[in-house]
Amino acid sequence: MTGDALTPPIPKHSPHRDRPLIRVKPKEGKRARFGAPWLFSNEIAMTPETKGLEPGALVDVVGDDGHEFGVGLFNPKSLIAVRLFGEARNGAIGKDFFLRRLRRASAIRESRLPRLYYRLVNAEGDLLPGLIVDRFGDAVTVQIGAAGMEGLLDPLLAALDEAIAPQTVILRADAPTRALEGLESYVRTHKGAAGRITVEENGIGYFADLAEGQKTGWYYDQRENRAFVAELARGRSVLDCYCYCGGFALPAAKAGAREVMGIDSSAPALALAGEAAEVNGLSCTFVKADVLAKLAELASANQRFDIVVADPPPFVKARKDLEVGARAYRKLATAAAKCVAADGFLLLASCSHAIPIDRFAFECAQGISRAGRSARLIRSAGAGFDHPVHPMLPESAYLKALVYALD
Repeated sequence: MTGDALTPPIPKHSPHRDRPLIRVKPKEGKRARFGAPWLFSNEIAMTPETKGLEPGALVDVVGDDGHEFGVGLFNPKSLIAVRLFGEARNGAIGKDFFLRRLRRASAIRESRLPRLYYRLVNAEGDLLPGLIVDRFGDAVTVQIGAAGMEGLLDPLLAALDEAIAPQTVILRADAPTRALEGLESYVRTHKGAAGRITVEENGIGYFADLAEGQKTGWYYDQRENRAFVAELARGRSVLDCYCYCGGFALPAAKAGAREVMGIDSSAPALALAGEAAEVNGLSCTFVKADVLAKLAELASANQRFDIVVADPPPFVKARKDLEVGARAYRKLATAAAKCVAADGFLLLASCSHAIPIDRFAFECAQGISRAGRSARLIRSAGAGFDHPVHPMLPESAYLKALVYALD
C-alpha cells in the first residue's frame, strides 16, 4: 500500500453545516499536533473566506494532511488565531460540553479543597480557553477573555447552574486583555446580588468585593505561598507589601507574628483588610501608601522586618514591556531587601506571564545584591493546586514566587 493511500482525505466542509473549516498550513501546527491548545496566525491558511470570519467564530480545524486538530475559537485579528477546546472535530460545544468540563474541574478541586473556595476554571489549564471562574461558596465570578466564549455564555451559564447551582453569578468581563480580542469591557450581575462577601482560605475569613474588587475579586493563586509564609511568621515581624485585602498579613498574624504591617494604595481594599482583621481577632496595621515610597521611608528610619513580602501587580503586561518591567522588579527587590532584618526572609512575586522565571529570578537576585545583602533561595513556587497548567502550554504558568533567606 502506498503512503498516499494511508493519508486521510482532507474534508471540504465541517460536519457541522454552520461551522467553518480552518486549515493549518503545511508543516505548521507542530505543538498543536501534540495537544497544545493554541494555533498562531502564521500557522493558519488565511484565505479570503477565513479572514472574513467574525472574531470568536466556532470552527473545526484540520491540517493539510487531514490531521484533525478539533474544535476551537477563531479570531483572525489575534496573534493567537485559534484556541482549541481539546474536543474532536465533530464535537458539539454546548451545555453538555460545559457541564462535563465543569464537573471534572470541580472534582479535581474538591479532591483536596473540601471548602468551596477556589478557582473552579483556569482557562486552558481546564480545557476551557479564555474562561476563568472563581468560586466563593455559593457565589462565582465569571471572567471571559477570548472572543467566542462570549457567544457561548448562555450554555456556559446553564451548565454552571446545573453543575454547582450558585446563588450569585457576577460577570467580570473587564480584563485588559479583552481589548486584544476586540471585546468591550463590562461588569454585570447575572443572578443574585453583587457586593462584599467572605472568602475562606487557610482558616482565615477574608472580605472581598466581587463587583468592585480587582480581577475576579480575590487572588486564590497565592494560597499555598501565604500558608508557607505563615509557617515562618510565629514570633517574627511581617511586612506585607501590596497586601490588597490582607492576603499574607492575616494568616501571618494568626500564626503568631508579633507585629504585622500591610501596605497598599487601595483604600477600599485596606478597609476590607482592617475589618477582616477585627472580625478574626487579629492585630495588624494597614497603611495606605505607594509601596516603593513607603519602603524607602522605612529603610531611612532603620525600621526592619523579619519577613517582607512583595507581591505587586504585573509590571510586564506584554513582551514589549519586558525590559522596563524587569527593571521595576529589580528596583522593588532592592527596596524590599533593605527592609529585611538580619537573618530574615524575603518573598518576591510576579504575576506577569510575559517575564520568564529565569529572567525574574535574575532581576530579583540583582536587586537583592544591590541592597548589599547576600541570600539563599529557599523556595520557588507558582500558583496553587486550583490553578492547573496545560502541559503543552507551560508559558501559561504566570505566577512566580521566590522566597529568600537573607543574611
